Amino acid sequence: MNVSIHSTISHIIPNVQIGVIAYKNITISDSPQMIKGRTQLYQENLFLEMQDAPLTTRPGIAEWRTLWKALGGDPNRYRHSAESLLRRVAKANYVTSVNSGVDLNNFFSMNYEIPIGLYDASKISGDITVTLGTADDTYEALNGRIVSLTNIPHTKDAIGSFGSPYVDSARTAITEQTTNALHIFYLRPSLSVDENMKLLNAAGNMFTQINGGTYNALVVTA
Repeated sequence: MNVSIHSTISHIIPNVQIGVIAYKNITISDSPQMIKGRTQLYQENLFLEMQDAPLTTRPGIAEWRTLWKALGGDPNRYRHSAESLLRRVAKANYVTSVNSGVDLNNFFSMNYEIPIGLYDASKISGDITVTLGTADDTYEALNGRIVSLTNIPHTKDAIGSFGSPYVDSARTAITEQTTNALHIFYLRPSLSVDENMKLLNAAGNMFTQINGGTYNALVVTA
């Protein structure tokens, strides 16, 4: 499949970068205790850090709030997923384990301070476009609600919208039956392509160390 960025986004953010990691032959299961323990400790350390400085001053969070607003969204009403995760941590409402795929996705998002989505590739049809949503773009979210994607960047395939930096869809959710997956990273435009490529390779290596399989990563630009 090909991944491209629609002009509705690149016209507003000319230096937009989307990270893509495609995984094959992975095994999703209950997370190893090492990952659960590391994630819990990481969140506890983040909690202490965020008592001294506002969450919105963290570089990745601040940059994506600015981008969100530039695209026409309200960052105070519709928070991107990385900010939502860190706001939970700031209240000591720590993110709990789901499975070895989702847990790593949440860890990456908190660590890199950017929205990231992980999708079951077998549920994706045809090429993918990262585009800006309109009132016609909706999907059933993981929480069962129908979500409007107006002024929200999101991924769309031949079937329709399936993921966004806000909340992901039920259609492409990662489960223990997933063997091929797709990671979408809403990268920070302020970082160079080389810096973001290193980030993707670090994430891909860690993901396959835990879940097996192989990966291919690339940075998509306008």
